[in-house]
Amino acid sequence: QVHLVESGGGLVQPGGSLRVSCVASGVNIGRHAMGWFRQAPGKEREFVAALSWSGGSRYYSDSVKGRFTISRDNAQNAMYLQMSSLKPEDTAVYYCAAAKYDEFGPLVHENRETSYVYWGQGTQVTVSS
Repeated sequence: QVHLVESGGGLVQPGGSLRVSCVASGVNIGRHAMGWFRQAPGKEREFVAALSWSGGSRYYSDSVKGRFTISRDNAQNAMYLQMSSLKPEDTAVYYCAAAKYDEFGPLVHENRETSYVYWGQGTQVTVSS
């Protein structure tokens, strides 16, 4: 059975930093591109960042580009999202997901939920003073 478990969420002040992690079991994430999504209260889930199986290709939403860094450690079967210069509008539940394939491309878009096959339960990130 496949499990993706997020951790590292919490309360942080505006301008602060936080790293969330995603550890997988029951699946070798080295065979999958991976991504992070988030859902704020009252809003739809939205794409945050993604990377190919090797980490060689990385993608970010415009709202987090330059502030967030996605990375992975296939040996640890884990993925990370380093968040800095956090803003109140970054407050959301953050979800990790494993894509259907090892790369994104014209037919497998990194920012579409339908490109992903496995999902975690999410971790809450709250940015507030």
